[in-house]
Amino acid sequence: MAVRIKLPGGTLKMKVYRELRERERARRIPVLKMGSLYFTWWSNRQRPLNRQPGAPDDPDQTQAIRLTP
Repeated sequence: MAVRIKLPGGTLKMKVYRELRERERARRIPVLKMGSLYFTWWSNRQRPLNRQPGAPDDPDQTQAIRLTP
């Protein structure tokens, strides 16, 4: 059973491999492995489920915005 710790900005979860979700196994969210335990960080900030890293809608990437009249 996963251990969840609510923190400001998100939730830290501690799990074993068989409990990991696909997004955790694919490392699309931050994951740290220590021994047989996996620590995952689920941010409160909403992101699209199928987002690719570096995609144009990625809020972590700097973008130039062109305004046309």
